[in-house]
Parts: sequence; structure tokens; C-alpha cells
Amino acid sequence: MSDLPTPPRPLARAGYLHVPDDQGGAAARGWWDAHAAEYLDEHGAFLGDAFRWGPEGLTEDEAGLLGDVRGARVLEVGAGAAQCSRWLAARGARTVATDVSGAMLRASRRGGGPAAPTVPVLQADARSLPFAAASFDVVFTSYGAIPFVPDAARVHAEAARVLRPGGRWVFSVTHPVRWAFPDDPSVRGLTADRSYFDRRPYAEEDDTGRVVYAEYHRTLGDHVREVAAAGLRLRDVVEPEWPAWNTQTWGGWSPERGAHLPGTAVFVTTKD
Repeated sequence: MSDLPTPPRPLARAGYLHVPDDQGGAAARGWWDAHAAEYLDEHGAFLGDAFRWGPEGLTEDEAGLLGDVRGARVLEVGAGAAQCSRWLAARGARTVATDVSGAMLRASRRGGGPAAPTVPVLQADARSLPFAAASFDVVFTSYGAIPFVPDAARVHAEAARVLRPGGRWVFSVTHPVRWAFPDDPSVRGLTADRSYFDRRPYAEEDDTGRVVYAEYHRTLGDHVREVAAAGLRLRDVVEPEWPAWNTQTWGGWSPERGAHLPGTAVFVTTKD
């Protein structure tokens, strides 16, 4: 049986749509399986084997949001090709990387070069983690899982469940303010054209009406309420500034927009 993904069907509709939660929540696995190679070809050089919190390029080495990871048990959800987990393992963390996409996890085996540490990977939905309670000291995701499910509260609840008391759950997402602006890296992307409070996901449907991609918007308040509901304490919200060295464009992220608008929000939480 071939591991090659089934070629996608033609798109018939795309935009901010009302889609059934079950379809939107199930779309991520197929989309990332089909686009893993394309994504890594486009962004792999920038990601390298660093641990970046977002397109601005802020690294964990600079930010230190996870704390001292030496000897810590660390879980990454929505890991993609596990670049962040490899970086942590090289610094003494005992890491496990999970993702819903098998294609992305297979790509992790080819990343990092011969000297890179081997990181255990497991295909799993972040809303239903196959680990015992209080198994990890740190759980994190860099742009993984949360944007692609309608019920992110379940991701926070699972992170809280598998964390030991005193552990950290840290996650980065598209900055909520960005959703009021067009996904355009030019100066045209600096003019708001939709309501910040419109929570319809951006979705794509193929010519059969099946949802093949869905990305969900939550306001800043939504994120805070979901974290609190999971019994977690919000410690910080980091909004990385666009650095002068970063001249690349990544989708709707660019130096032009980054000079005026935040592109990423990183939420740092702990379990009491």
C-alpha cells in the first residue's frame, strides 16, 4: 500500500464559513498529510532545528518560556516534524512529540541530520492524549492543534490532565487581533475588513461539499476563559515583535505587517 496522500479534489468554496464541528475538527489530519512535504519545502529552512514560537522567529533559547528543561519530561502536541522537540532533547529534556498527521511525523524521522537526538513520536489527537494523568512536567505547542479544532477547550483540559502539579502548558497561536485583518502580507493587510468578534472559521470545501481545511478564531478573552476553565493559571502573554533580521514573508506574516500589528500570541500557563 502506498504512503502517498490521495490527491486533493478541486476546491469549490473557501472563506469564513459555518461548518459542522465534526467536519471541521476532522479536516486537519487529511490536510496536513496531503501538504506536509509542501509545507516543509517552503518553511523547513527557516524552522531548521531551532525552536521557534512563530513566524517572527522568536526562539525558546531567547524567550525561556518553558523554564529549565534539563531532565524534565516534556510533551509536544501538534508537533509537525518535531523540530522543537529535537531542540529540547539536545538540551537534556525527555521529550515525546505527538501530531494528528502521520505524514508530518514521518518527516520528523528525516529531520535534524545524523547528529540530532532521536525523539519518540506518536500519532495522536491533542483532544484525547494517550498518557496517564500527571505524566509530564511541561506540555507545549507552537502553532499546533489549537487553531485547527472547534473545541480547543478539550486541548487545554488534556494538557492540564497530563501535567503534574506545578507544570507548565505553553502554546502559541495567531494573534487574535489578526483575524480582523485580511491575510495579506502587503500594506493592504493593515486595514481591518471584518469583525474581530466574527468567530466563523476560515474553511475550505471541495467539490463534494466536504470540509478539507478549517482554522478557528478565538478572541483574547476566549483563550483566557478556556485556560481558566481547564484549571490553569495564566502567567504571561507574550506578543513577539518583528525583528530587523527577519526579512521573509510567511503567508500573511511579513516585515511590513509586523512593524504595525502583532502576529503571534504565546500564552504561558501553570497547573497549581
